[in-house]
Amino acid sequence: MYKSKLALLVMTGLMASCVGAETPVEANIKKAIEPHLGEGVKIDAVRATPYAGLYEIQAGGDILYTDKEGKYIISGQIFNAKTAQNLTKLRLDEVNKIRFSDLPFNLALKTVKGNGKRVIAIFEDPNCGYCKRFRQTTLKETDNVTVYTFILNILSPDSLVKSTAIWCSPDRNKAWDEWMVDGKLPPAPPANCKTPHEEVAALGNRLHITGTPALFFADGTRVPGAIDKTTLEAKFATIK
Repeated sequence: MYKSKLALLVMTGLMASCVGAETPVEANIKKAIEPHLGEGVKIDAVRATPYAGLYEIQAGGDILYTDKEGKYIISGQIFNAKTAQNLTKLRLDEVNKIRFSDLPFNLALKTVKGNGKRVIAIFEDPNCGYCKRFRQTTLKETDNVTVYTFILNILSPDSLVKSTAIWCSPDRNKAWDEWMVDGKLPPAPPANCKTPHEEVAALGNRLHITGTPALFFADGTRVPGAIDKTTLEAKFATIK
């Protein structure tokens, strides 16, 4: 009995070690394609697809396709001809899904409206016009929600100046809303004020966020760009 259990444990360990292992074909594709994706761009994963003999390349939060030998790079979306289902979007949603509870909420602003039961995290730049419009319309009209705002300075050096002044205000949540909604900036910050901007920038890189706003929901899914109240409510309705 002991030997049987030991053999089972060894076999289980071997099987687990093989899960997700890169095949020779996938390794060759990675070696052939990665040098052509641009400076600093790394391939996160390569996997065979169940359609057309294509291989999926995951890089920088995006998906590309190639052939078995890595001779061609195909950029675009693949649809199921019978159902019109966007297969590329389904895979992107899956690949870019996060564990919401792992977000470092201590680096974010926190606003609670109503009972706050519904939760969302937003990455915003203080100079982002779409972010401002999203707050002035969609968020203003939405109740019973907790909003974690990660200030991601990606648009200009001036973004860092403004976000520092806002973060170092006595009431940073109020200061953020006053700027994004009313266009009112707080006074200049004290010289010794510390901000989480570098940590948030690193987080944005890990999550492959290249534009703002970027929305993340409690189920780990993300929505790039501003959405209206109807779309936001419909998304909340899908989260148990």
